[in-house]
Amino acid sequence: LPGTATVWVKTWGCSHNTSDAEYMAGMLAAHGYDVVLEEDSKNDADLWLLNSCTVKGPSESSFVNAIKKGQSDGKKIVVSGCVPQGGGSGSSSGSGSGNVWDSLSVIGVQQIDRVVEVVEETLKGNTVKIMRERKLDSTSTSTDGATAPRRKRKAGGAPLGLPKVRRNPFVEIIPINTGCLNQCTYCKTKHARGDLGSYEPEEVWSRVETVIGEGVKEIWLTSEDTGAYGKDIGVTIVDLLWGIVRVLERHPECGTMLRVGMTNPPYILEHLDEMVKILSHPRVFSFLHVPVQSGSDRVLDDMRRQYSVAEFKEVVDRLRSGVEGGCTIATDIICGFPTEADEDFEETMKLVEEYKFSVLHISQFYPRPGTPAARLPRLSGETVKSRSRALTSLFNTFLPYEKCVGDVLRVLPTEVSADGKHYVAHDKLYRQVLVPLDPSLLGKWLTIKVVKTGKFFLMG
Repeated sequence: LPGTATVWVKTWGCSHNTSDAEYMAGMLAAHGYDVVLEEDSKNDADLWLLNSCTVKGPSESSFVNAIKKGQSDGKKIVVSGCVPQGGGSGSSSGSGSGNVWDSLSVIGVQQIDRVVEVVEETLKGNTVKIMRERKLDSTSTSTDGATAPRRKRKAGGAPLGLPKVRRNPFVEIIPINTGCLNQCTYCKTKHARGDLGSYEPEEVWSRVETVIGEGVKEIWLTSEDTGAYGKDIGVTIVDLLWGIVRVLERHPECGTMLRVGMTNPPYILEHLDEMVKILSHPRVFSFLHVPVQSGSDRVLDDMRRQYSVAEFKEVVDRLRSGVEGGCTIATDIICGFPTEADEDFEETMKLVEEYKFSVLHISQFYPRPGTPAARLPRLSGETVKSRSRALTSLFNTFLPYEKCVGDVLRVLPTEVSADGKHYVAHDKLYRQVLVPLDPSLLGKWLTIKVVKTGKFFLMG
């Protein structure tokens, strides 16, 4: 019966997707549903809510396999996320005869606040598809005070004040905009999330105020490109960030920290001076994810990334040297883009060797259906794999924390480590610090001494 069923919520992909899933779980729980998130609870669920990611082929394949598994087990299924919204490629038979989710209920990426309605109808045996882009009325006022006719603009998404079930009660993920301004030739997410749609800053600031009162210790801002925030509504990312900082400063006792989400180089370049100040603030992690994707200008042009390697270096150099105490820069590399020649890959290797990134996400090129890059002749699989192995081997030679033994750090533990033997804390540079598994420490600022380090962690 609607409102009494058990719903298993499974999500793939980025922090934006995670936030969407947390909102959907929260709304279902608020309407009486028993929401389960653990993999080992799925067999007991009446309905599976599968929230998909289209960035890479393997994540989409995993999503499609989950649908088939649910169907074979007789489960009611609702799908959401970027795969069905963007068209996807999940053939039901492998012969191009349609997508495996074509007969299922679908929730669009901007319609997650209607999850209860979709789940209720699906449990009754109906199929519901709600995928339209969300629009807001906006007005403009002239200098003489006259109000111009209303026009529609793309919304950031569902309201931020909806109920939520957080996977980690100490971490709040706040989407600040959806979509982007780019047209990257390899990206399928653009097909799903579309053009830029920003939340009004006041709505974000209000959400920050609310979650501080709920005991959240880390606030993550997420979007497809945080640097582009506000360009559609006449404000900037630094306007938003300074407003959040002011909210945090009004609550000095809470110890809550802000983590700024991924930004592409073009839109952060114009704000570097202010970003140095913001990332130096004691309530903001000195951390920024800036994907470079390639160390070759020629490949970046073919990817339509809208920046040069020199501009990426300018961002990294300015933040690393300007932010008080330094700044952790995370970045991404795609190995084996179709037009990547040997000399292009060597440029990428040189860039990584020069900057010795402590956080580097390495992926092989996956052609995403419907993207311009998917129409290009592919490099051989062995070439792509060998380049990925070479870059990974280089990255593994970096030991960024080996000189940190004996350092005294302030850290904030918020979760249990993967092996279940420690709590995971973060310091100001958002480095992973392992601390004793003592429940009295969780969610509290600690002063620790580093006694051991590894490739990806410090231990105190």
